[in-house]
Amino acid sequence: MTSRHGRTESAVSATADAASHAPRRRTVVKAAAATAALAGPLAAALPARAVQQAPAFLHGVASGDPLPDGVLLWTRVTPTPDALPGSGAGPDTEVRWTVARDRTFTDVVARGTVLATAASDHTVKADVRGLRPATDYWFRFSAGGADSPAARTRTAPAADASVAGLRLGVVSCANWEAGHFAAYRHLAARGDLDAWLHLGDYIYEYGSGDYGTRGTVVRPHSPAHEIVTLADYRTRHARYKTDPDLQALHATAPVIAMWDDHEFANDTWSGGAENHTEGAEGSWAARQAAAKQAYFEWMPVRPAVEGTTYRRLRFGRLADLSLLDLRSFRSQQVSLGDGDVDDPGRTLTGRAQLDWLKAGLSASDATWRLVGTSVMISPFALGSLPAALLKPLAKLLGLPQEGLALNTDQWDGYTADRRELLAHLRGNAIRNTVFLTGDIHMAWANDVPVNAGTYPLSASAATEFVVTSVTSDNLDDILKVGEGAVDAVASPLIRAANRHVHWVDTDRHGFGVLDLTAERAQMDYYVLSDRTDAGATAAWARSYRTRSGTQKIERADAPV
Repeated sequence: MTSRHGRTESAVSATADAASHAPRRRTVVKAAAATAALAGPLAAALPARAVQQAPAFLHGVASGDPLPDGVLLWTRVTPTPDALPGSGAGPDTEVRWTVARDRTFTDVVARGTVLATAASDHTVKADVRGLRPATDYWFRFSAGGADSPAARTRTAPAADASVAGLRLGVVSCANWEAGHFAAYRHLAARGDLDAWLHLGDYIYEYGSGDYGTRGTVVRPHSPAHEIVTLADYRTRHARYKTDPDLQALHATAPVIAMWDDHEFANDTWSGGAENHTEGAEGSWAARQAAAKQAYFEWMPVRPAVEGTTYRRLRFGRLADLSLLDLRSFRSQQVSLGDGDVDDPGRTLTGRAQLDWLKAGLSASDATWRLVGTSVMISPFALGSLPAALLKPLAKLLGLPQEGLALNTDQWDGYTADRRELLAHLRGNAIRNTVFLTGDIHMAWANDVPVNAGTYPLSASAATEFVVTSVTSDNLDDILKVGEGAVDAVASPLIRAANRHVHWVDTDRHGFGVLDLTAERAQMDYYVLSDRTDAGATAAWARSYRTRSGTQKIERADAPV
């Protein structure tokens, strides 16, 4: 675990992060429910007690983006019963925040106030500075005599600190309707995380019943229709933050979050999305702006370059973590016969972001260079999968169901960017680069080959750990068969066609725990007993590691 330091707090400052611009438009959505009054879906985003008790902190508290001297604190206050998420109603409300060294708040080290307004959906952020590095703190909010729950957070080690270890929870792809968030509960119960990393698809945009749940909606979305307007996105975020397991994890450790496509719409690119109809659902520019505004209001994330989520955090000399935004700048995905994945004029990252990533990897003096990429960078060929598996796999990956030997939404669809990045790693002898990935609803442990066609004779430039989904459909869910039945057939065939893949689990839901030391980076994979069971158990499935200097994956016999 990270080392502890004994510095004295310096002056503390806090700034409220409250967007002041109003929604730019309301659009027509697909569902007929879009014309209904907002009261029903907005109220559904709150616990029942919301209409009886105010002010109240009904959506929990959270922290994020830890720095050596500070952390970002977040909450949402419900000042009056009518101040429902997305409603635009409710008075300006002063919210006080307090940070202490102990859970009983007898040793307070910082406090301040922020203003919650309807312009920011009554969400508030306090960017607290002047704290000690690598230190646990407790924080809470207060308003009008009501106190929020108390929560734990932790600062990052000093930039030049020698750090013995770092432990991160790793998750992605949480479809509310498909089940319960037991994965979050099990991570929260560990009590040993320095932080947790959410690799995207924190929320889903679909209307109720429109996205895979094995034909059964375990618990309905709010609003019930596909989210398009600012009020819609706010209400959906609010619904998610009523989940007790998600609240528990946010109250246990700081989150480091990045978005993928479903925080906007399926298969988002810079000019649109597969799940967006221009005109009928308004303009993409307006929908994207609404989604981004709601995301930064409801997530403990500091907006980075150009209002995106690409940014870099450091954990002493042990690790740098570069987080990518692979939706805001990408070219449109190609489909069969519509384009060339090797076209150098197409980009996944955008020129500025790719240059930023390359420069950061070159300049890093950390032992490990972690890269959060929302989509898989390792090549993936479908090979000779039988038709019975090819069609559901293509559906899961968003491919033409006639078959195509790559996923054009991943780095496979933007090979010029991938070649440039991997050539940069090889050409500059940059070692210990580890990609951390979500999106694909399966667990993988991969080498990242310079040339997949000749691997393992060609070199591996990096390694990649991919975590499965919290609840979103796996292959067995799409086929509606027993867990493990698909994996027994598909995994050997996938590995045979992709020799850089050490392991793939196509069927199970769960989470990962990444443990770093100077000698190795290890991912422990855990799986859930049943995504539809709020009390689901978790069990260790596999562990893989990469030893410092090797750029190769190997199996570990036990979790850390």
